[in-house]
Order: sequence, then structure tokens, then C-alpha cells
Amino acid sequence: MLRRLRDKNFLILITSDILVINIAFYFSILFRYDFIIPIEISPLVTINNSFLIIFLKIFSFRIFSLYRGMWRYTSLYDMINILKANIVASIFLIVSIYFLYGFSGISRSLFVIDFIICFGMVSSTRLGIRVFFSHIIRFFNGKQDSKKYILLVGAGDTGQTILRQTQNNPKYHTEVIGFLDSDKNKLGAKIHGVPVLGNVKSMNKLNLQYDEIYICIPTASRSQIRKIVDECKKTNKPFKILPSMSEVIEGKVSISQFREVSLIDLLGREEVKLDKRSINKFIKGKRVLVTGAGGSIGSELVRQCIKYEPSVLVMMDISELNLFEIDRELMDDDSHILFKPVLSDIRDSSVVDQVFKEFKPQIVFHAAAYKHVPMQEYFPWEAVKTNVYGTLNVSRISVKYGVEKFVLVSTDKAVKPANVMGATKRLAEMITQNFNRNNSEMECMAVRFGNVLGSSGSVIPIFQEQIKNGGPVTVTDPDMERYFMSIPEASQLILQAGSLGLGGEVFILDMGNPIKIVDIASELIRLSGYEPDLDIPIQFTGTRPGEKKIEELSLPTEHLDKTKHDKIFVLNDSDITNETLDKLIFDIEKMEAKLSGKTANQVRSLLSSILPEYQPTLETNEPIYIQVKAKA
Repeated sequence: MLRRLRDKNFLILITSDILVINIAFYFSILFRYDFIIPIEISPLVTINNSFLIIFLKIFSFRIFSLYRGMWRYTSLYDMINILKANIVASIFLIVSIYFLYGFSGISRSLFVIDFIICFGMVSSTRLGIRVFFSHIIRFFNGKQDSKKYILLVGAGDTGQTILRQTQNNPKYHTEVIGFLDSDKNKLGAKIHGVPVLGNVKSMNKLNLQYDEIYICIPTASRSQIRKIVDECKKTNKPFKILPSMSEVIEGKVSISQFREVSLIDLLGREEVKLDKRSINKFIKGKRVLVTGAGGSIGSELVRQCIKYEPSVLVMMDISELNLFEIDRELMDDDSHILFKPVLSDIRDSSVVDQVFKEFKPQIVFHAAAYKHVPMQEYFPWEAVKTNVYGTLNVSRISVKYGVEKFVLVSTDKAVKPANVMGATKRLAEMITQNFNRNNSEMECMAVRFGNVLGSSGSVIPIFQEQIKNGGPVTVTDPDMERYFMSIPEASQLILQAGSLGLGGEVFILDMGNPIKIVDIASELIRLSGYEPDLDIPIQFTGTRPGEKKIEELSLPTEHLDKTKHDKIFVLNDSDITNETLDKLIFDIEKMEAKLSGKTANQVRSLLSSILPEYQPTLETNEPIYIQVKAKA
């Protein structure tokens, strides 16, 4: 309350209401008694009684939150609250007057008149403020020549919210000239003074001047979005889309939230529905550590974890720049969560031990890994050190300091691995299973999924750069296909899997249908306003070292069991025995001493010897090191 009293706007609001309350009650007496105040009524117009009336009505107004909203956005909901508040205030007033003075000589209609006048004046005050900001201020501040005229696709609740924002907030310098909607019942109707002009297919036929198209249908399916985008392209006007339904639910509906249509809007992935209660129980109040916290998945895991209010969030990464970026992003967070960036290498067990000793994490999300397939083919010893021995370090130290849950981020390349990256991640999965078997106190699990859109070094940013430069867009093979999901979706499902896991599971995320890389290239070219092969050529360059044309999330012989979440399955890996895991750990530890001085091909042979399911498909040429002499 003290904070509100220091708020200038709040003081103006409450002062206005005090004046209105006094004026309403005084005039109700005058109207009822023909502008002559009888002697028996005189106690009601004393200063003490005025204070009583003010207290009772302001108290009622606060009960119904009349001072929490912004008057410039007064809506029907606010008017209903004003009505309720005045009814309750009148009841309070009647009861108080009865006990203080009785009703002798006091007309009951006095309270009815007071209610009508007070409700009318309070409502008028708020509506007047709205009119002032939406029309008068807008008229004087709005530069007509710089105003942007927009067309809204979707006349539902979300579209109407966007319309009200443009009408009530002059800073946008934006005017909605019309709606497009598929509902035939809305055709020709006006919403807040703005007409519904037709459906999406009539977009290109409209004889109207407008600058931009906003798509505001957060519940639309991806196929619907694709059709709308196709129609938008025909207009040669720029178009934007409102983000996902999850953001709408979180109350982020705003004209400032519109963004360019991205590939993920067109790929057929529907919104993830989470069991937030179980995730909240899993994370809230816990000390959480994320390795690889500066990476694409790691940083998003950090963002998603914040929503569930851990007490401490430790962000570990070897990249100074990546760690700096996520730490800087979180500086504006006003929650009570303690964020701790840690610049550290998971391969250094002594440093990792010190981090765990200081923060004693209860939950570990292990996302740190090398992931670029061709690069790891050239430098397989580095992949082994990070993906295998790094995982071994973090797992052992997690056991040492009493971690409750350990969640490994894995990949579809771990299935029947044909490259170093897949082999090392499969070993990481098996290490996790081994630690779960040997440590009843710590629940260990892995979450396996395919590619994510827009991660660092992935095909999407590369394609976008190539398109920007005029092409060609290079695709390795016309039959190359991958599973794709968005980074937020993957990270959300990792949290969900962690909340479901009891230990020992390899969770498989539902990735939908695989998508050909050449189709992605074509879609990106079209989104950029060009035609594939006509404006921007697509070139096929051949597969890179270690690449498979088709990735799998599990083997045909393996069985996937359902979980409580329809997007998460668990691998029934019955072929792995305790003896297999014991031998694996023994071989991994023994291999470490053999890595020194080995060539890339020799390292791949060592990996194959301890993981027979990994069969290198080819021998990769060794990288060429060039020594450059500095100029004198």
C-alpha cells in the first residue's frame, strides 16, 4: 500500500474518486429533497459522515480491484466491476447509516439516487480517460503522415485485443483498416468500428491501401498458417505473425510481439501441452545446474527452468562468449532466483568437483557436448574427451555430492551410430544407465531427440546466409532427411521427461515425420520472397564425413513404451545387461590412456572396439594443419 501511495497516477485516481463520492452523495440529497436539506438529514452532511462514506466506498472499490487496471484501457469487464463495487458500497452505507442514525426521516430512495449518480460518475470518469487517450491524445500526438495501416487476419479475441491496443496507445502510430476472417457470420460486421472485409482468399482482391499484414490466430494449425502465408505472399506486402499459443496464454498478447513468419510456423509441429504441475514439483525451490548452459539447448533449458522458480540456477559452459550472453540476458530478471555463471570445462574433474562442492545442485541437466558431425570426424579424440569422459566426470561428481536427478541430453545419432558424434553420445547414454544402476540415491536418465531448428551451426542459419548472399543454397543430398523440432519445444519436453523419470530411462521425444533437407531449403527461399531454382539455385554437394541420409530415433527391433505425456516415450532397452555396462565402463576407462598420439582413424577403431554397434562407414582424411608465418 505504501508503494501505491508513492505512485502519482494512483494518487490522482483515488483523489478523483473521493471527489466523485462526495459530489454524488451531496447531489443525491439535493435531488431527493428538492434542493432543500431538511434538519433531520443534516447529520448526513457533516465532515465526519463524509469521511465515513469515503472510507466505505473506497474500501469497496479496492475489494473489486478498481485501482489495479489502467483507466486508458477501461473495458466492459471493468464496468461490471464498477457496478459490483457500487452495489456493495451502497449496502455498506445503508447498514452503517441504519446503525448510526436509524432511518427516521431518511428516505430509502436517497441511497438509490446516490448509487445511480455515483456509478454514473465513476464510470464516466474512467471512460473519459479512455476517450482522452484513445482519441484526443492520439489526434495531437499521432503524425498522420507516419501512421502505419495494417490488415488483421483473425477477428477473434486475440485480433480484437490487438485492435484495442492500436486504438488506445498512440505510441504505435498504427491503425487497423480491417479484419479478414473465415467465419461467414462476421462478414460485413464491424468490431470496435473496424469492418470484417472478407476471408483470407479475398486478401489479394481488396481495393485498399495498407502497409502490413498481421496474422493473429495463435490457435491455427500449421497447415492453416501455410495457406495464410501463401495468400499473404500474393499481395507483395510485408506480413508478420503473433507468436505461439503458449505465449498468448501467458498474457503476452501485444502488437510488439509480432514477428516475421519463421520456418517453424510451417513445419507441422503443434504446440506442446505440458503437465506444469509435475514440472513445478520437480524444479521449484531446487538447486539446478545446467552444463553447456550457453549452447542452443542449454540456454533454452535455463530460460524454461526460470519459469518454475528454482532457488539457485548454476550455468556452466566452456565458452566465455556464450556464457556472457545468457548471463547478460538474465540480468533483467526481477525474480528471487540466484543465477550463477561458471566458466568451466566438464573435462576438468577438479574444477567440476569444486563447482558441485560450492553449489550442491539437486538437479543436473547435462547438455554440454560437441555436436557437429564432420568436425568430430576430423577430431574424434576431442569428441571422446568431452562427450564420453566429460559425461563420466559430471556423473561421478553428481553421485559424490548427492544429486537427486541427472538428465542427459542425447541425440538420434546415438541410434546405430555411423559417426563419432553418435558413438560418443550412445556411450554417454550407457554411462548414465550404469550410474543409475549403481546408485540408488540418484535417478539418472537420458532424453533422445533429433535436430532442432536454428541451433548454432545448423542448416537453417547457413541457408539463410546463403540466401542473403544470392545463393546457391547447398544441400548435401536430395534424399537427406532429418527430424526437426523447435528449441523451446525440445527444452520443454526435456523438463517434462525429467519430471516423469524414475531412473534408468532413455526417453524418446515424438519428433513427428522426418523432413527432407531440400524441402527446408525450398521453404526458406520462398519465405525470403524468392522462388527455388528460379531466383535462388539449390546445389547438391554430396554427403559429408560421417553423415547418414536418414536418422532414426530407435531401431525397428526396439520397443517404445508410452508415458503419461503423449509426446514422450521410453525405450525398452532390454538387451543391455549389467555385465555389458560393467565391461563398458572398464573399457572406457582403459581407452583413455590409449588416446594420446592416435590418428583419427585409430580413435574411431578404438570406439568401435568398445561399442560394436558403431561401425565407421568410411575412413576420413586427417585434417591439414597449416603453419602461417607472421609478416615482418
